[in-house]
Amino acid sequence: QVQLVESGGGSAQAGGSLTLSCTISGRTFRRNCMGWFRQGPGKEREGVATIATGAGGGSTAYSDSVEGRFTISQDNAKNTVYLQMHGLKPEDTGIYYCALRPNIVYCPDLRTFRSVVNYWGQGTQVTVSS
Repeated sequence: QVQLVESGGGSAQAGGSLTLSCTISGRTFRRNCMGWFRQGPGKEREGVATIATGAGGGSTAYSDSVEGRFTISQDNAKNTVYLQMHGLKPEDTGIYYCALRPNIVYCPDLRTFRSVVNYWGQGTQVTVSS
């Protein structure tokens, strides 16, 4: 059974940094699209970043709100994707969810990706104080 195990959430001051990680367990896929979504208090879940993983992958995409501050990366040997968050703002506060669509050679745009996700992580809380 496929599981996405997230870690790295927590609290930070505005301007600070946090790194989230998400590891796929239970099965190995050759090519995937993985990404991060977040849901702030009283807000809808929104896409943050995606990365095409596996051999030949690596292309990334970001939402306008995090472009230039967040970096998504992969470690194929560890079946893990990371989200490095710098220059954190209070509006980055929310629950961050890892997402996986296996067996796909490219990542669709963030809005479309949400509709094709097959697996979700349990979520990890990120709180940014001013």
